[in-house]
Amino acid sequence: MAVLKAIELLASSEKSWEDATAQAVKKASKTLMNVRSANVANQSVTVKNGKIREYRVNVNVVFELE
Repeated sequence: MAVLKAIELLASSEKSWEDATAQAVKKASKTLMNVRSANVANQSVTVKNGKIREYRVNVNVVFELE
């Protein structure tokens, strides 16, 4: 039987929400073993002078405990 744990990460990108999500998964995979899935819980942007400055995501990352 596998035991899984979920953590919430916040990530940002100047390119897109997809890139911010990829950055979160990439960073999590460097320190967490057996990453199984990621779920984007929330998306937002910061705006400066009427233009999107940064894309932000809250990502729930699930990994298996050994």
